[in-house]
Amino acid sequence: MATTVSIDNHIAEVVMDNPPVNALTVAGWFDLAAKIGEAGRRAEVGALVLRAEGKGFNAGVDIKEMQSTPGFDALIGANRGCYAAFAAVYECEVPVICAVHDFCLGGGIGLVGNADIIVAAEGARFGLPEVDQGALGAATHLARLVPQHKMREMVYTAEPVTAEELLHYGSVTKVVPVEGLREAALSIAQKICAKSRTVIRAAKESLNGIDPIDVKRSYRYEQGFTFELNLSGVSDEARDAFVDKRQADFDQ
Repeated sequence: MATTVSIDNHIAEVVMDNPPVNALTVAGWFDLAAKIGEAGRRAEVGALVLRAEGKGFNAGVDIKEMQSTPGFDALIGANRGCYAAFAAVYECEVPVICAVHDFCLGGGIGLVGNADIIVAAEGARFGLPEVDQGALGAATHLARLVPQHKMREMVYTAEPVTAEELLHYGSVTKVVPVEGLREAALSIAQKICAKSRTVIRAAKESLNGIDPIDVKRSYRYEQGFTFELNLSGVSDEARDAFVDKRQADFDQ
């Protein structure tokens, strides 16, 4: 498991590589947050590209880690780690461009929803399966990608949408063949890096300042319901069923 950072021609490239599906452990979320923050603070950096190697862009939290850890330490850690990583993307001092392939689920929506620009590979899927896992969260970020009623449908049904549909909504800026995904993201980053880094950093801060919703507070509010659901017992059944590869048995 590794998240790497490289810097070339003023572009920071942060790459997640966490087989088999790029689901992050508690430590992985905090590591991602730290690396994005550190890269964005580098004076020579003008833009940051966030992408992944292997299968999928991001599959959210590592449910197997959560279910194999006694007590609630992994649950609390995952929630805090996701909060830190989503905030790191949003507060990164330079624009963040997400390059998404295959699928972007759960916590992945928190990353792309807080990004400045999204490019995607053809057929990439975006979704929040949280309800199926007895959890809530990242509707805050999904609402930045799709209209309000579509967001509600996606939360309730846990069904994903494609990159092509997000292109129609305008939240994905470009859909390209998967082999051209990295180049498409770097091309946009290069255009940004041709500008004054001082001006771009001011632009990023000013755009965050005029956002109508405080994404950190909104997401933290959602997390409170996830903790309530865990106390009810329904979340453990949902996660156990996921790990056991069976249908969850809900009686409430």
